[in-house]
Amino acid sequence: MKSNDTTNKGIFYRRFGVVTVFAVFFLILVGGIVRTTGSGMGCPDWPLCFDQYIPPTDVSQLPADYKTRYAIQGKEIADFSAFKTWVEYINRLVGVLIGLFVFFTLVFSFSYFKKDPIVTYFSFLAFVLVGVEGWLGSKVVATDLNPFMITLHMLLALVIVGILIYAVARSKKQELSYKDPENIKLVNKWILIILSMSVVQIVMGTQVREHIDEVALSMGDNQRDLWIDQLGFTFYFHRSFSIIVGILNIIFIKNVFKGTEAKHPARFWSIVLFGLLTTVVLSGAIMGHFGIPAFLQPIHLLLGSLIVGVQFYIALLVNHSRVLGNVKKVEETHSKNELA
Repeated sequence: MKSNDTTNKGIFYRRFGVVTVFAVFFLILVGGIVRTTGSGMGCPDWPLCFDQYIPPTDVSQLPADYKTRYAIQGKEIADFSAFKTWVEYINRLVGVLIGLFVFFTLVFSFSYFKKDPIVTYFSFLAFVLVGVEGWLGSKVVATDLNPFMITLHMLLALVIVGILIYAVARSKKQELSYKDPENIKLVNKWILIILSMSVVQIVMGTQVREHIDEVALSMGDNQRDLWIDQLGFTFYFHRSFSIIVGILNIIFIKNVFKGTEAKHPARFWSIVLFGLLTTVVLSGAIMGHFGIPAFLQPIHLLLGSLIVGVQFYIALLVNHSRVLGNVKKVEETHSKNELA
């Protein structure tokens, strides 16, 4: 009975962990919407919003000197916008909700503490980093959307996703029996290459996003079709680099199929990766030729983040025995200790 209870708790942890992973991706999407709508400074203070738990809906609810009272780095804030304020406030509420998801993921991970404590350790690490992420969010506001802080905020979100993916994947590996690829060294070399290049591509994307914000501020939203011409070298390098990244990912996918057996799950996720790559390239092309539609910007960011997440998961799958396959050894050690 106790064994079944533990098994059920483990299944629940994995299911809830998967939900948490996708919830973090959803938060990345919401963050992209905040940037696209120019709502990053919708709440000029943190953690409250205009010193209120529930932000105002009209400028009449603010003091007459609100622009100077809530000045950032000595600069007056922009005119109050209820839309931007509430977009940013909802982003913060979603962030709190995701924090709770990660906390409960940690709580549920204790069902693995005896048979594989690393699952619990990584769940705890994710929870700690979510707190750091919240602190970084406050610094993004305090520095008036400093580009470096925004990039760091984004990269830490990807790190949290990776940690959660590892913890959830590890919790399931004891039930699987597939083999690592025959050409494991070659596959791993390509994994390092494409993961590194994808992260670089995302960092460049955040810089392009910053330039878009500057162009939008100077030219106005009604001239979106002219924005591309003003973006300069970073945009064109980002666009050209995506072709290289795409080709290298295709080579990587080919090597995964070449070295794995038909039932290996890395093949399925390689197909998913190819679909994401195709979609992100398509979304980038549409933005480049159709005036950077606002609705596509956060989707483009989300797709890039999903690509990194899938690449990392494939890395875990193809290194099943090396990275994740020592769960049984941990269980055997605990069993021997209990017998002793």
